[in-house]
Amino acid sequence: RWSVILKTNSYEFRSIGFVESCFKERFGTPRQPGLVPLARARLIIHDEFRGALEGLEGFSHLWVVFVFHQNTNKTVKNKIHPPRLGGEKIGVFASRSPHRPNPIGLSAVQILEIKGSELLVGGVDFIEGTPILDLKPYLPSFDSIVAASEGWLTAKPIERLSVQFEELALSKIAIYAKTSKYHSQDELKNLIHQTLELDPRPNFYKGTVENPDPYMSEYGFCLEDFNVVFQMRDGVAVVTDLIPDFKK
Repeated sequence: RWSVILKTNSYEFRSIGFVESCFKERFGTPRQPGLVPLARARLIIHDEFRGALEGLEGFSHLWVVFVFHQNTNKTVKNKIHPPRLGGEKIGVFASRSPHRPNPIGLSAVQILEIKGSELLVGGVDFIEGTPILDLKPYLPSFDSIVAASEGWLTAKPIERLSVQFEELALSKIAIYAKTSKYHSQDELKNLIHQTLELDPRPNFYKGTVENPDPYMSEYGFCLEDFNVVFQMRDGVAVVTDLIPDFKK
């Protein structure tokens, strides 16, 4: 069921496993790995590759090569609109956009636990069902380049929203924490906080100074088996409720 074949003119790939993530859909999922440290996922590796994990337990971090399997674009443009550029265009190869000629992603994540053919990892930016193409150990002696520059990103630092929780939302967090994989009410609240402060809304939902809320006053994104409902009030993301994920 989870094996995916990708065919081009010259190459053929198959998945080695798939992802069980706290993020169930694209909206709300961090745009980069490591931005939400509490974001966790389980990498389920097919049994035939179980022996290939031997020796990985000595490493703290891992490169995950995966497929942006929910991309629906039939054509790929050379230039895209990164959220941090506020509508400006940049070449797709100067970005981490999932809308690429080959929908392949690369993320460095933290290894939290290895159990049989499953790996629990943290700081993820991929969603439920993501096909995994390869795993490689992260090597700080080679992969960390201290003097590297960040191009146009240097002038576009990440802006973080203030996040508040209404009493109803806090009471729902206490309820969902009982069945959540996070177990702790504080951890679940902090996961929501870390995700929301990055402002998951696309640029066209953020509006302008003249019309700051052009589309809707209430938003929602899916975590585990519930939806986090929030409103934007004077630039603050206010979590108002947690409701069941009716798509399940």
